Amino acid sequence: MRCSPAVLLALSTIASAQQQRPLFETVQDTVQGWLGTAQSYIPSSFEDITAPFQAGAAKAAEHNVVPLTMQNWRETLTPSNSKSSEGPEEWMVFITGGNKTCFGFCEQVETAWNKSAALLSATPSPPNLAYLNCDDQRILCNVWSAGPPSIWHILLPKTQSDQSRPVTTIRIIPLSTNATTTEDIVKIHSDKTWIETPVYEGYFHPFDGQLAQLGLNVPLGYALFAFGLVPSWAFMLIISMGSRTLMGKRVGTPGQQAPRTAHPGGAPAAG
Repeated sequence: MRCSPAVLLALSTIASAQQQRPLFETVQDTVQGWLGTAQSYIPSSFEDITAPFQAGAAKAAEHNVVPLTMQNWRETLTPSNSKSSEGPEEWMVFITGGNKTCFGFCEQVETAWNKSAALLSATPSPPNLAYLNCDDQRILCNVWSAGPPSIWHILLPKTQSDQSRPVTTIRIIPLSTNATTTEDIVKIHSDKTWIETPVYEGYFHPFDGQLAQLGLNVPLGYALFAFGLVPSWAFMLIISMGSRTLMGKRVGTPGQQAPRTAHPGGAPAAG
């Protein structure tokens, strides 16, 4: 049986391909190995990428920023006996507001505060954080005589063994509405820049001021709040009416003649 030249050529091509296949498989295995090594350095899911950020957020969430109200501020700003440190508790209270009390200029400094809260929580000895919105808590801001934007740095002393409590140290640190940065707020605690601010010892000191000791700070806060609800035109009307009443009493009633005085020479003779 004779084979045609075309069949012989096809058989030789097939044999040559079978001899070269192991080399192709070797190259394929090598490339797949490289791809597998490269894939091992790539995160398998989005969760692997966001894991560090979620861990940081979870750490920040553990250290909550407490909103202060008329109902909870005394209970919140009370030294905790569960802490191991014997020194005073450090608090940073952010005073902010909206269109009514900050005229809409507190947005930038609020952004800086929100960013600094997570950074402050990650410090070795983080302070306690709270905020007070004077638009929502106008009475409490009147009780404290607090104005936005500012940070009240408070050192709450521990109660002594004889049940006495030292004076609470308060420093009121004003913030710039357009120049305060996150770093500035963090440095208040990390670099202790609060030391540069003098201690507040005014009448409106919420813990040790004279108004607080007499129990008059809260009633005065309500009075100032009610006073602030009176429109400006009402004050002008009251002032105008009061001034006209006073002037009328001093000058006399309009149209009323002044009493005649006696003639120095006595009554005139009858004609």
